[in-house]
Amino acid sequence: MFEITRVYSDENGDSRFEKKAIGLQDEGTIGELSETLPVSGVIFREVEASYDYDFHNAPQRQYLILLDGEIEIETSLGEKKRFKGGDVLLLEDVEGKGHRTKNITDQPRRSVFVTLP
Repeated sequence: MFEITRVYSDENGDSRFEKKAIGLQDEGTIGELSETLPVSGVIFREVEASYDYDFHNAPQRQYLILLDGEIEIETSLGEKKRFKGGDVLLLEDVEGKGHRTKNITDQPRRSVFVTLP
């Protein structure tokens, strides 16, 4: 299993966290692989060390793959979680009250968005 964190909006529009497991199949010497997931695009991004983006919605359903650095995401209910390079999030709170994202380390941060159809 490959575990990611989903950020979504509940029926009241509040953003929440949820752990999500992606199943993997043993493919022998090349390792364990998930099934192929449909995507629509890839966006590379770098932000300054001072990045602190107030409450906002994800612009579309997308995976966020953190390459380095560390962030804190806060839900509209005040729950906070930290994520670091190598972590993967599924951002699905395209409506509702949104989430806040803030860099924790004093360095620029690089990430990749993989947008979903």
